[in-house]
This record gives sequence, structure tokens and C-alpha cells, in this order.
Amino acid sequence: MPSFDAIVIGAGINGLAAAGRLAMAGARVTVLESAPAAGGMANLAHLSTGIDHRIEKALDLASHGLEWAEPNVASTALSASGNHLTLKGAFGESIEGTLSAADKAAWTALRRDLLGNAAALAPFKEMTPPRLARDHGANIWDLVRNGLALRRMGRDRLREFMRLMLINVHDVLEDELGDDRLKGLLAFDTVLGHHAGPRSPNSLLGLYHRISSRVQGRQAALALPRGGMTSVIAAMQKALSTRGVTLRFNAQVNTIRVDDDRVQSVTLANGDTLTADVVVSALHPATTLMTLVGAPQFDTGVVRRVQNIRSRGTTSRLTLKLKSMPDFRGANLRTRLVIAPSSRAVEEAFNAVKYGAFSPAPVMEIVIPGAFMPEADSDGPTLSALVQYAPVDLRMGWARGRGAFLKVIMEQLEAHAPGLGALVTSADLVTPADVAMRYGAPGGQWHHAELSVEQMLFLRPAIGMAQYSTPVRGLYLASAATHPGGGVAGSAGWNAAGQAIAGGGAA
Repeated sequence: MPSFDAIVIGAGINGLAAAGRLAMAGARVTVLESAPAAGGMANLAHLSTGIDHRIEKALDLASHGLEWAEPNVASTALSASGNHLTLKGAFGESIEGTLSAADKAAWTALRRDLLGNAAALAPFKEMTPPRLARDHGANIWDLVRNGLALRRMGRDRLREFMRLMLINVHDVLEDELGDDRLKGLLAFDTVLGHHAGPRSPNSLLGLYHRISSRVQGRQAALALPRGGMTSVIAAMQKALSTRGVTLRFNAQVNTIRVDDDRVQSVTLANGDTLTADVVVSALHPATTLMTLVGAPQFDTGVVRRVQNIRSRGTTSRLTLKLKSMPDFRGANLRTRLVIAPSSRAVEEAFNAVKYGAFSPAPVMEIVIPGAFMPEADSDGPTLSALVQYAPVDLRMGWARGRGAFLKVIMEQLEAHAPGLGALVTSADLVTPADVAMRYGAPGGQWHHAELSVEQMLFLRPAIGMAQYSTPVRGLYLASAATHPGGGVAGSAGWNAAGQAIAGGGAA
């Protein structure tokens, strides 16, 4: 019965981040991954909004092969007429294309406010959310300290910050901007990966979450790692190897054994049992607690709260192999291409999901890696698209609906890149139902739990589990369903490991 100081379940970016921090604290760590390789849902992403700077520095990922092919990817709002708009630099530092002087001035002011508000929220990502109880003052003081930083904005800025904090992005865009292409791009960025439309309450939080991160010091930059997103995971694996972390693949965990409210061991599908004083699970909380531990170990309140975590996925990933480079009506392929004609178009695309249907006019983000890295085109160009919206439980069923959804996606692509269909040699569509099945993500939600006011900070993933700990001593949660949420950043895993170390059982 092999024994370790800590066992980490799941080799996605949060699991790897947790393992790295535990190992740096002197723990003997093993990572158990049910798949044949590491990465989890990070393998679905095609751009990075930034790895947590603490992880990148502490694990020295650059020395283990992490390199950015393009650390500051521009974004092009595609127009079916060819009148494209390109936001260059981090979050549109400059704009290329026909845009009125009034809109340029309005965008400069709005961009400043949005970036400033997101930067003010960034420190909260690195803290453990407080328990609102008298005996947990340390976390409360962290919250107060960060809150005082907000107060130092000044009265007018703070008033505007609070106004924008809980508003929907559609109203902000309609109030401040006139150009539909610009509004569509910003609306799309706000809701990508979320079960929300631009008009959904508090939707602006999604944009703040996205643009609060940094890549090589640039706030809100988008970056393409050389070799694709899998290279981020490869660099982390190498960093963990140098610190003595053991990774086991094809290692499906069947049960987490608990005795006297303390974690004891994990048992694999092949019958192996591994013991440890600490178990950190980067799986969805419902999987960890209700399936691996088992509902009978918890009181009814815990069971109810875990079962009520909202995890509705709406994002699909399409990969096309092409005979040659496509032409998006002259758009620069060395940018991120976005099909989102207006904020209203994004909202209308979301409407279909409410009725169990996919959008008849989907919105999407497109990246052609070979335009940035010619070496990626050895067997022909690849087009990668993240597509909104489709529900995990399609009313017509995915057996019949897969082909129909692919058809409307291709029609949307063809409208912006005439002749693209004739270039396709193969197509692979990963729907939310596929995400749920392949990656064990309930609801097919890429971020495990939706990001909303009622699932943030000390409410994420549920009351009583917001500090990464659980009612089981020694068992910690580290998935994207925990604070601060999703994205290929690793913050949740790093924070969870910190709590495990503070608990005294990880080394």
C-alpha cells in the first residue's frame, strides 16, 4: 500500500499547480490522472489569457520549455462585407479599421475604466476567500485590505466601479459605444465559456475575470504558446518532475476512503490503494464529494449545496484540417478572428440554448496556429474555433444534432470566408456533451462552475467549502469550480495547495 504525503487527483492545470506547490513545501506527491496524458480541458483551449504569475515564476516554466509564439495576439472583429475592425495590442491599445472619431474616444475612456476595474479585482484571485465567522479573522483582514485598495480609487472612481460591477455588458456597450463590430467583439469576450448572454445579469463579471490576468506583465493580453496550449502542460510536467512529483496516467480513482471524518486513502479502478494524509482533488466538487467519497458521508445541507452548483456548458470546439490557408475577406490571419456581428447577435445566439437548441447563427473565436507558427502546418493548415452556443442536453439529441450543428457553423464560416468548405479535409466537433463525457465535467461546463455573483468568493463552489477545504479533514478541492474560477491559469490549484500546507498535513 504505497504511502505519500499528498495525493492529487487530476492532472489538469489546477492539479499540476497544486502538486507543484505541495512538492515545493517538501511533500512527497503523486498525481493520479484517468486519461493517458495530462492537460484535461486545457487541451481544448487555443489561447492563453495568462498563467498565474506565482506559478510561472515558482516553477520557472520558461526554463522548462514554455515559450510564447505571440505574447500579444491582436483581435479582428470580422465583417461579412470585409469591413473588419482589428484591436491591436492588449485589449485594443489601438484600433485598425474604419471607426468614427467619437467611437475611438469613447473606446479609449471605456477601455481605461474596464482595465482599471479589473486590475483592482485581480488581487482577490490570489487570496483565499474569507469565512464570515468570528474565528476566521485572517481571511477577513485580507478581504478588508483589498477592499481598502478599492476605496483609494477616490469617490468618483469608486462610484463608477460599483455601477459597472453588477451591470450587464450589453447595457454598458449600448451606453458607451456606437460601432456594432466593436460591441459584438466585447460582448463575445464577456460571455465566452459561460452560460450567459450579454444581457444576463452581472455578465460584465465575465469580462473582468478575463482581462484581470497578465501575460509577461501585460494586463488583458492574449497569448499563443509555441507548440499550442499543450506546451504549457508539458512545461509544468517537466517542472514537477524535477521536484520529484510522480504522475500516474490511466489511473482512474474509484473511491476516496474516509474514516472518522478524515481522509485515509484512495483506491483505483485496478484495485491499487494509496494512502496519504492529504488528498487534493482537481475534479468537480460533485464528482469528488458525491461520487468518490459518497453522499452518506455528508449531512443533507452539504449534499444539497453541492448538487445545486450550477454547471451548464454552452461552448463547443471545432477543429478543421484544411488543404490551404482560408481567406476571411482579406483579414489578417495572424490575429484572433471573431465572428460576433453585434452585441444583439450574441444575445440572439444565446437565446436558443434556453429552449434546448443550438444557435442557428453561432458566434465564435477562430485561431489558425500556422499563421503564427509555420512549423504547425507540416500536414496542412488547421483552423480552431470556439463556438457559442449549444446546450449539453440538446432537445433533438446529439446523435442527430451533431451534423446539424456542424452545418450551421460551416455556413457561418463560409459567409465570412467564401470557399472555406471546399478546403476542409476533416472536421472534429467537440460539443458540451462531449466535454462532459471525456473530461468528467458535469454539464459540459469548461469552468466547472458558472461564474456569477452567487458563485463567487465565499460562495464558490458552495457555502462552507469556499476555502478549498471540505467537511472531510485532509480533503481539499482544487478545480476551476473553486475560487477564483476557470481559465488556464492554475490559480485555484495553487491556492488550494496553500490551504493544505497551512493545515499542516502536506509535508
